[in-house]
Amino acid sequence: MTDADAPSAVLGVDSGGSGLRAALAVLSGTGTVAPSGSGSTTPVRTGPGGIDPDHLLEQLVPMARKLMREAGVDGIGAVTIGAAGMATLGARLRAELPAALARELGVRRLALAADAVTAYAGALGRRPGAVVAAGTGMIALGTDLKSWRRADGWGHLLGDCGGGAWIGRAGLEAAMRASDGRRGGSPALLAHAEKVFGPVAGLPAQLYPRADRPAVLASFAPDVAACAADDPVAAGILEDAARHIAEAAAAVCPESGESEVALTGGLFKMGEPLLAPLRAQLAQLLPQARQVPAEGDPLHGAVRMAVDLAVDRPALPHDEHLLCVVRLDAP
Repeated sequence: MTDADAPSAVLGVDSGGSGLRAALAVLSGTGTVAPSGSGSTTPVRTGPGGIDPDHLLEQLVPMARKLMREAGVDGIGAVTIGAAGMATLGARLRAELPAALARELGVRRLALAADAVTAYAGALGRRPGAVVAAGTGMIALGTDLKSWRRADGWGHLLGDCGGGAWIGRAGLEAAMRASDGRRGGSPALLAHAEKVFGPVAGLPAQLYPRADRPAVLASFAPDVAACAADDPVAAGILEDAARHIAEAAAAVCPESGESEVALTGGLFKMGEPLLAPLRAQLAQLLPQARQVPAEGDPLHGAVRMAVDLAVDRPALPHDEHLLCVVRLDAP
């Protein structure tokens, strides 16, 4: 397939804890028009069998058809779906989505990727380096364009060190220490915690039974940042978070050759209280890598990957779990 006879439209999809988003881009002889997008705030269900393909299709197909009508196209040639949990929970998606999307939308080429891969594509495109994607959780992904290296992303109980849930938990622990009169406590964080959650003695009962514990913990991270300028405990939490994030980036960044490191995700909207110590840590641990701003978000990366798939441009490295490509138009 060449650029001249490429499909008229491609679709990028970003599925995560905050819902599902999709953007359609129409290909032309000179490139693509700006993508149009749509979204849902309902996360795709995950059960004992992994990510539920029926629930994903239930949300995605009407969304895609609406975008197709608005763009005036009859079919979608290539789709990239970036999904949280794809690496470990995506077996049913890989087994069931290709045929379903071909039937429902006329899709001929499909890439199923971990959301960290679409985050990488959005931030750096096809350049070697490392990307840290951080929001409620935290994962670092790096490539020399031959293979992938991953660090962390193990969830709030086993890892995600430096992510939003990690910062929020550390802030609430400092609040509890202050309430108890133990060393390492922060009266400032205690005041913030009581403003948000009420008396901290009731916090375990509020937190432990909830299925969305990571999101609740992460909701306190901005309070830690708000206290950091005047509270050494809060500032120390963010310095530790910066160290964890930089160590993850250093673990995955190519050791030789020119490379770049970029940050993407809602956590970094906290601004300088986190970014200042993080820049310093990255400069110390990755002197060979150039720090650059992310060019786009994971949805932008999914659209980029779908365009590359449609026109046979060189792609990011394939991986059994991180990036699976299915070509239904193969002879």
